[in-house]
This record gives sequence, structure tokens and C-alpha cells, in this order.
Amino acid sequence: MELIKELINRGIINKEQALSLKNEIKNSHRKPEEVILDQKILSEEDLYTLKSEILNIPLKKKEELPEKVSPETLRLIPEDSARSYQMVPLEKKGEILEVGMLYPEDLKANEVLEFLSRQGKFDYKIFLITPNIFNKVVSQYSSLTGEVSKALEEFEPEISTKEVIGGPKEEVEFRRLAEEAPITKIVSVVLKDAVEGKASDVHIEPLPDKVQVRFRLLGELHSSFFLPGELHSAIVARIKILSRMKLDETRVPQDGRFTLRFGEKNVDFRVSTLPTVFGEKVAIRVLDPTAQITRFEDLGLTGRNQELVEEAIKKPYGLILSTGPTGSGKTTTLYSLLRLFNKEKLNIITLEDPVEYFMGGINQSQVRPEIGYTFARGLRHILRQDPDVIMVGEIRDGETADLATQASLTGHVVLSTLHTNNALGAIPRLIDLGVQPYLIPATFSIAIGQRLVRKLCDYCKKEVEPDEETKEIIFNELENFPEDIKKNFKIKEPFKIWEAQGCSKCEEKGFSGRLGIFEVFSMTKELSDLISKTKIPSESDLFKEAKRQGMISMFQDGILKILNGNTTIREVLRVSRD
Repeated sequence: MELIKELINRGIINKEQALSLKNEIKNSHRKPEEVILDQKILSEEDLYTLKSEILNIPLKKKEELPEKVSPETLRLIPEDSARSYQMVPLEKKGEILEVGMLYPEDLKANEVLEFLSRQGKFDYKIFLITPNIFNKVVSQYSSLTGEVSKALEEFEPEISTKEVIGGPKEEVEFRRLAEEAPITKIVSVVLKDAVEGKASDVHIEPLPDKVQVRFRLLGELHSSFFLPGELHSAIVARIKILSRMKLDETRVPQDGRFTLRFGEKNVDFRVSTLPTVFGEKVAIRVLDPTAQITRFEDLGLTGRNQELVEEAIKKPYGLILSTGPTGSGKTTTLYSLLRLFNKEKLNIITLEDPVEYFMGGINQSQVRPEIGYTFARGLRHILRQDPDVIMVGEIRDGETADLATQASLTGHVVLSTLHTNNALGAIPRLIDLGVQPYLIPATFSIAIGQRLVRKLCDYCKKEVEPDEETKEIIFNELENFPEDIKKNFKIKEPFKIWEAQGCSKCEEKGFSGRLGIFEVFSMTKELSDLISKTKIPSESDLFKEAKRQGMISMFQDGILKILNGNTTIREVLRVSRD
């Protein structure tokens, strides 16, 4: 035993003590380190410093570790492997995973680590760690898994897989199953983990023999864990009870919402169910009304885009539209603009479905379509409340579009969202909803088209030389930029861009938060003349006018953000190019 031999050589113990130690180790079947610490021959730090010198393996100290190991890093070495072979992931630096081991001399542990590295496609560097550090990291393995597993152990399914997939069930039985304490706890833990993990959505999806739970983080879905298929009906029933949906209706989609309290705050959940082959799929949007609203300057609006938006909000009236698909950050943009309007001298009223953030000084109203309180009906009443600024959550029908147009025509600033692919699509969409073309020049101010990209972590992003394909994409697009930007914009040589790496600050993601890439299309005399002549402008005519305005497309705005080190070429291509 080399460790005991070294203790003798250093005069820490004598030969008699060494013999006693060896006997204790043999009889107790414990590791030499455990017995040495138990007999207080050396402190933990001194013992593992000595072992580090013997093995020539660096010792990882407490102050060198992140406060918390990210979930993504922990998943690289499963908890059962970590406990069995007493090794834990510590931190991922670039492509290298730092692994802490209590016994790096253990050949079996090294074989398992090598297997895991091939399976997880990561390289690793081994460090010696103390038992205290090992226990601290092991305790960080997802509490979600533990809590759900505990609840599962308490639950004894009373329905078969066959019944879950399609068999009839009385509502009273659904309700009884859904209100079983373990099921209630499973749903609570899933929602709690989503809130604490800052997920925007939760997806509960039935598969042939199990239930998959996925969270959307920074715009991307990640599989979190699986549950037994037998629990599907009970989990869906529990969510339906919370959302006040019909328990016995599984053939058609349903929508609902509920609010739960987490600590000192209430969090809203918007729920949608969808019938699928294996049962009902549930999608839950997580809405934290107390979350911090993005500041206008942090949205990602720059240059010409920022100038046009700032000009629009200074006007005493006009329609300001945020356009894009679901999840592109339209509502966040509107809230950021509302912050700029939020002054004591203005009466600001919003109509939302639901209220996503609470803002002091603003009158916020939530529509209730189920009782007839729609956007259109609410807008009619708002106009009797002497408003200066109105925000309508979404223009989704002709009546709302007409009322919003009339409101901006009569001296109000109206902000709203519209589902179109880009800013240019706002005008044809308004006309398609029934707004008279002759009203648009007098009411339309700007349309802001946008998408969200993940923002590179400032702590670990890495400057790299782009490959030839990336260079070609960027240089080709730079040629299409408006002349005034081309004239003032110079690419630094040598030409570099940035890539994601991963560190403890960003939980190994390489990205921290999101920002928008934008295009802004405004009303001009030329656009007004075009609408007057054609009534319904064609896409090519609108594109020519946008080019004349010097509009920067979303893709071009993304290119600028790539060159400024805000995001990556992959992110921009993912969201802005067909």
C-alpha cells in the first residue's frame, strides 16, 4: 500500500502503526484513505495533498470549483455511475470535461469513464478530489429526479397501459387518480423545476410505453426525463383539474390556465391539450408576471432600426406592430416599448391574453373569451376610458384590426402583435383582415419584424477564423447591405467570428440569454402613394420600397450581430433564413 509506505517515509507513522493500519484495512474491507481519516492520522486536505503527489494527479481544491455544477455537465456522468465509481463531473471547459475522482488509481472506474466519454463524445481530464467535494457534487444531482422517483415509489397504478391509451374512464375515477398525493407531487415538481430552470414551456408527450417531459430553454426543447406510461392519464387529469378543463373530453383540443404560488411570487401557466395517437399531449406556457422586463436598450435594436422605433414612439398617434411567429419575442418588445411610454401624464391601458408581466402605473386587463370578453369587446370599452396609449395583445380578427385602426386614427398610440413572417407582411395582413387600404397611410406607423437568437456567453465565447462557406455567406450578404451601411462598415482583418464554448457562468451552454434580430418597415410618402395606387401592394412592390427606405433585413441584422460577437452564424441561419 503505497500511501501507507509514504506515511512511514515521511515520519508521520511508525512501522507498528503501519502494521495496525494494514490489519484494520484488511479486516474492515475499507479503503486506506477511509481508515486514515477515521483514525485522524492526517486531515482530509493533508491526506489528499499527499495522495496527489504520489499519483502525480492534480488535486482540485474547493475554491477552484464552480459554486454549482450545471445540470448539462452532471448528465455527462449518470448519478449511479458517479456513486458506484466515486467520480463526478466538475466543469466543462471548451471540449474538455474536468472529472473529479476519489480513486483515480481504480482501473474499473477508468474503464467506465472511458466508455462514458465515447458515448457522450467528450474528452476529459482527471483530478483528485476530497470526500467533501465528492459529496457536495453528488448532492447536486437533479432534485427533480429524486423527488419524482420518490413520488413514483409511493404510487401504485390502478389502471393498465391499455386503459391509459384509449379505454373509457368515468370522470370521478379520473379525478380520484389525479388527486392522489404522489400524482399531485409529480406535477408540482415538474412545474417547480420549469420555473426554477427558467423554462418558457413544458411539453408532456405520451409515447407508446412511457411519457416524455421536455422543457424549452433559450428557445430550444430539451428532453428532461421519462415517466411510466401508466401515469399519463392521471397526470393529464391533474393538469386539467388545475386548468378547469373538461376531464372526460379527450377527443378534441382544450385550452385553460391556472396560477400557482412559488415562494413569494405567483406564476401563471397557460395550458393547451391536443389528442394524439397515444393520448393527450399537453403544452404548458410558463408566465412569470414578476419577471424583469427587458430594457429597450437590451432588445438588440441598433442603428437605423433603433432610430425608426424611437421616432415612432414620439408621435402622438399611430399603429406600432410587432410581427413574427409564436415565440419570437413580440410581446417582450411591446412591454419594453411600454416602459418608455410609462409616465404619469399618460393613461396607458393594455388588453392581454394573459397578462404576462405586471407593470406599475399601467392599467392591465386580461381578456376572457369564454365569457365574451374578447379583444374586440375590450377595445371598445377601452376607448371610453380616455386612453393615450393602448396595447392590444394580438390582432387576430377583422373586428379587432378595424377597432385598432380606428383608435390610432382618432389620436391614440396603439401597440399590438401580428402573426406574419416579416415586417413587410404587416400591410397585406391588415388588408386581408378587412382594414380599408385608404386608412393605412393615415394610421400605420411602423412594423417591427423579429426573431430570437441565443446570445453568446461573454465569459467563454471564443474568437475563431470562419470556414470558407461561412465567409462566402457573410461577404455575399454584405454586398446586399444598404449603401450608407456599406460605406461606413469595415470588416477588421484578420476576419474573425465567435463561437460558443461553455463555462460555469452559462451552465456549459455557451449561451446566456437571447436577443432579437430585427427589421423595421415604416410608413413613408412613397409607401402611401403606392397603397393609394394599387390598394393591395404586391410583395415585390413592398420589397422595392423597403430597399428604397434602406431597410436592413433580419438576416442582415443577424450578420451584424455575428460580426459584433453577439451570436453565431448557426443561430442566425437557424431562425432567419428559409
